[in-house]
Amino acid sequence: MHGAIAKPSLRFGAFVATIAVIQTIVALAIDMMVPALGDIAAALHLGNGNARQWVIASFVISFGVSQLAYGLVADRFGRKPVLVFALALYALGSFSAAAAHGFATLLAARALQGFGAAGAQVLATAIVRDRYAGRLMAKVNSLSFMVFLSAPILAPWLGQELLSIAPWQAIFIALGLYASLTLLWVVWRLPETQPPADRRLVSWSSFRDAAAQTLRNRVSLGYTLAAMLMLGAWLGFIYSAQQVFAEVFEAPKLFPPVFAICAGSMAVAALINARLVERFGMRRLAHGAMVGFILMAAAQALTAFLGQDTLLHFALLQTLMMFGFGLLAGNFSAISMEPLGHIAGSAAAVQGFINMFGSALIGIFIGLQFDGTLRPLAAGFCLCGALGLAVIAIAEQGRLFQPHTAKRNV
Repeated sequence: MHGAIAKPSLRFGAFVATIAVIQTIVALAIDMMVPALGDIAAALHLGNGNARQWVIASFVISFGVSQLAYGLVADRFGRKPVLVFALALYALGSFSAAAAHGFATLLAARALQGFGAAGAQVLATAIVRDRYAGRLMAKVNSLSFMVFLSAPILAPWLGQELLSIAPWQAIFIALGLYASLTLLWVVWRLPETQPPADRRLVSWSSFRDAAAQTLRNRVSLGYTLAAMLMLGAWLGFIYSAQQVFAEVFEAPKLFPPVFAICAGSMAVAALINARLVERFGMRRLAHGAMVGFILMAAAQALTAFLGQDTLLHFALLQTLMMFGFGLLAGNFSAISMEPLGHIAGSAAAVQGFINMFGSALIGIFIGLQFDGTLRPLAAGFCLCGALGLAVIAIAEQGRLFQPHTAKRNV
């Protein structure tokens, strides 16, 4: 399938921006917190230096697991009411985290926040698939991903600025207000996108059947696993970034600008992909980006294990790796969803569960290996990249850099 399935009620640009704003609540919940991890650890008297990573990990794990629950209802009640519920839950979790006085309570509130964010992600993915397919779906994903990446560019800086004038609780209040405004926009402007004929009864058997279709499809499963590995490496960096800049480079205040440069390279890559994907196809761009990512990861690992890692080398190689990540992310999502339009909600939930839950575990494993050097992080990037390319090669039966079929032209 190629092109648009139906014309959205919102104009194309407004539709893309709406999807991006919905998805941005996930990035904000992660990236705004990184500068505050040291303050949270001190305020809540966390003895273990790596324990602070659970402030992010609890959100991401809940975010991943919860997507299965939304898979049971995303194809039954329509996209809009479930999305409104999810955004309300996210706002409640944000305000609850701001009121938390203990570490366990904070983690529970973060888990609730992750549960709401999961619904936003599942429904946003399903809404895009309701409206578009093929290369045009990849274009929508790339454009929304580009807007979405404004959050990682700005979020650490916003978090640090809030910390300069208010305690860490202010970050959670800001997240709750952002979700509330997004909810109001969705209620006012976003139309229902699921055709009534595609509504499915809420039952374990129907979801099980949809999950089985998702997992049996070689392309769907392969690209989902590859995305999981790549995101896992990225989360490993997110979890340990505050410690890397504070302990390895002794420059904690440089984290926001360096992170902004890395995220900015992903945004540029997403824009380039949106312009090129209809000409060259998703697979050629994604597979080339994957190879480039692995080469940069290998260079990062080499400098780390030789003890030649400097902030400049790290920032440069990290930026190049994130450029590759920006090229492949939207394409991976579009390729994995392409065969599953008739069960888009359930498929998005299953893929999202595998992607986020698996990447959360990979990321926290990499993060908890932090030993005061870049070696665990560099090794994690290198290994995840190599395994991701191997999975894609299996999914494509060894046919890399080629469209899936001439007819589908994807």
